[in-house]
Amino acid sequence: MSGAQERPLRADAARNRARLLDVATQVFATRGVGVPTEEIARAAGVGVGTLFRHFPTKEALLEAVMVRRLETIAARAAQLPAESAPAETFFDCFRLVVEQSAGKSEFAQALAAAGVDAHAALQESSAAIRARLAELLAGAQRAGAVRPELGLPELIALLVGTTTTMEHLGNDVSARERIFAVVFDGLRPR
Repeated sequence: MSGAQERPLRADAARNRARLLDVATQVFATRGVGVPTEEIARAAGVGVGTLFRHFPTKEALLEAVMVRRLETIAARAAQLPAESAPAETFFDCFRLVVEQSAGKSEFAQALAAAGVDAHAALQESSAAIRARLAELLAGAQRAGAVRPELGLPELIALLVGTTTTMEHLGNDVSARERIFAVVFDGLRPR
């Protein structure tokens, strides 16, 4: 091994990194991306130097949080088919993607303002999610649970639009459920 970046993280360093990501995810989701990194370090119980060793800039932290969120969506979506029938799996995945994507546009805007191409950083995770969505869509269509004319581009547009709608609703759980009911009803064949 020639460089420090090639060595695996020590156990305590790995725990610190994971804790920072957990705390940053929670803080950014509840208070927005404008929260100073010092507050995130303090909330995680580490010094700001530790935060900057793992994430040299706030943008690097934002990017890591976004990548982690997409990886979590991809991993959870991969588990869904084992848990239920194709129709249920499709609608569960739709709900998962919408719920886990809240605030994504704020992250992307903050990264773009700093000159970071969020789409490039998220390309691998996004491709995995798109592939899973295509599989789940096809399975739900074969089961007769989703309109046969719906394609992946339309599905992704509906996911983006539904996510934006949910962000406008805030924490109104009953309104969010009504939106899911309307969208899901529209996805089903007539």
